[in-house]
Amino acid sequence: MQIPSKYDASKVESKWYDYWMTHNYFHSEPDEREPYTIVIPPPNVTGVLHMGHMLNNTIQDVLIRRARLQGKNACWVPGTDHASIATEAKVVAKLKEQGIDKNDLTREEFLQHAWEWTHEYGGVILEQLKKLGCSCDWERTKFTMDDDMSEAVIKVFVDLYNKGLIYRGYRMVNWDPEAKTTLSDEEVEYVDKQGKLYHINYKIEGTDEVLTIATTRPETILGDSAICINPSDERHFNLKGKKAIVPICNRVIPIIEDEYVDVEFGTGCLKVTPAHDENDKILGDKHNLEVIDIFNEDATLNSYGLHYEGQDRFEVRTAIVKELDALGLISKIEDYNNRVGISERTKAIIEPRLSDQWFLKMEDLVKPAIKAVLGENNDIQLFPKKFENTYRHWMENIRDWNISRQLLWGQQIPAYYYGDGKEDFVVAETLEDAVKIAQEKTGNAKLEVSNLRQETDALDTWFSSWLWPMSVFDGIRNPENKDIKYYYPTNDLVTGPDILFFWVARMIIAGYEYKGEKPFKNVYLTGLVRDKQRRKMSKSLGNSPDALKLIEAYGADGVRVGLLLSSAAGNDLLFDEALCQQGKGFGNKIWNAFRLVQGWEIDEDLMQPETAKVGLEWYSSKFQKALTEIEDHLVNTD
Repeated sequence: MQIPSKYDASKVESKWYDYWMTHNYFHSEPDEREPYTIVIPPPNVTGVLHMGHMLNNTIQDVLIRRARLQGKNACWVPGTDHASIATEAKVVAKLKEQGIDKNDLTREEFLQHAWEWTHEYGGVILEQLKKLGCSCDWERTKFTMDDDMSEAVIKVFVDLYNKGLIYRGYRMVNWDPEAKTTLSDEEVEYVDKQGKLYHINYKIEGTDEVLTIATTRPETILGDSAICINPSDERHFNLKGKKAIVPICNRVIPIIEDEYVDVEFGTGCLKVTPAHDENDKILGDKHNLEVIDIFNEDATLNSYGLHYEGQDRFEVRTAIVKELDALGLISKIEDYNNRVGISERTKAIIEPRLSDQWFLKMEDLVKPAIKAVLGENNDIQLFPKKFENTYRHWMENIRDWNISRQLLWGQQIPAYYYGDGKEDFVVAETLEDAVKIAQEKTGNAKLEVSNLRQETDALDTWFSSWLWPMSVFDGIRNPENKDIKYYYPTNDLVTGPDILFFWVARMIIAGYEYKGEKPFKNVYLTGLVRDKQRRKMSKSLGNSPDALKLIEAYGADGVRVGLLLSSAAGNDLLFDEALCQQGKGFGNKIWNAFRLVQGWEIDEDLMQPETAKVGLEWYSSKFQKALTEIEDHLVNTD
């Protein structure tokens, strides 16, 4: 056989990957061997392969192939996440190109378009992982919106509701006016923005006097319900018991007293807008103030915005300042650095909004998960250990989880309304069950399917993926099936620290709630992939190389070696394409060594020289030493 002088990675890698796939070498079924299980962090179905995926999945593949070499029954489960907000945005954009408005479609019609989009584009990233050489059990590929996966989600929702852990509440939530949905606290990023602090004069009713408030959001004055002063602030004793007049709308509002007001900040007079600020809402509840919501769901002003109705909040900010200035009510404008919440997904500035939402009580659910990672005899190890402090901070300061989203793509909340009252609903796995429960709850045996309407909100995407290590083995619907009993708990989880709370912590919580044990033993947290200038890789900066082009240039093994040479556990890694060239060069060395050995002529009749015998023993010793060191590094991940 003629061996080519140069190693052609594309031919060799595709040949052997096809061979492995044809012979089903990656598939696993329960047997008498020790299992070794990894579940892939499911990438968004909208996604394409980027450097973070390449690093993460390379490490997982190293672990899974090692387990096979050790004789274990290795099972690496792949799949994708339905990514409610991202996917719905993609589908809406595609519909817009076709001249179709999402709001003109029924839920069923929109979901048909969403499924069509998913079937057309959704498998792209999994095919790219195959190009990377990932040895996943592709027969076990799951999608968080598969029928069985959705059934598991609904089953868990109903169970938690029946346990009294899920409730519907009217709360101040994080509202994304671009996606037009609520977000959990963890889906909000905070950034510093240079803005303005506006000092605005309010007339005091029945006098020629004025008081001055300071605000970064002058457009919200139209929703003011009160002015609040600190009762011990001597500057404002003259205001006690009086009323103020809101500029422009001329609403008369009370001047209230509360120690909440910081006398050191601004003017010491606080405008209270209960509909648009969480702290103001608390003050409003305490003092029984009117709640005036001035915004539509897209953050344009509603009828309370008067002549600004229909205009965007930021346009109104500019216009209202001009109007106030013309009225002689602006006393001062100063630069102000403001910390602003933005949507992790759309980057829109978050609007605090009062809304009826569904919440999951977390206080008791979280306790086993804290003990599992931070307890004396902890069942779960985080690598590197430094992330235990992050985990502790999140878990010990946890708030109830807002699990409802105003989206169509996702599992529809299984609550069914039979009347107009806020409590006129039942929760059930099926519509038929809902009818029976509603009949019992109301005492009306004549209630039927046509009398019920299902909640329109969908569940937060993370409410499906927190079940991932169990649901991929059908462990929620069929908790005693052979797969879940054999493969669960899984062994290692490899993921990024940015979803330590979003996903990892919640999987731990769900694991203890539904299996009574840990979902995995070890969590390996990779760093972010950055360029040589330490910048985060992104399309906008143009510093993120095309993953498939890298594979084409250096081969999958070359890129994998390059990433592993760059990587330091838990620390951001500085990616340098030259390291992929090193990886390619390493592959060439192995190829040339193979060519050399294959080119030797062996004569079995010749006696082995002593020098050759010593040389082979030396090589064997060096090889075993290297293997021992590598195994030690893999076992002792500290």
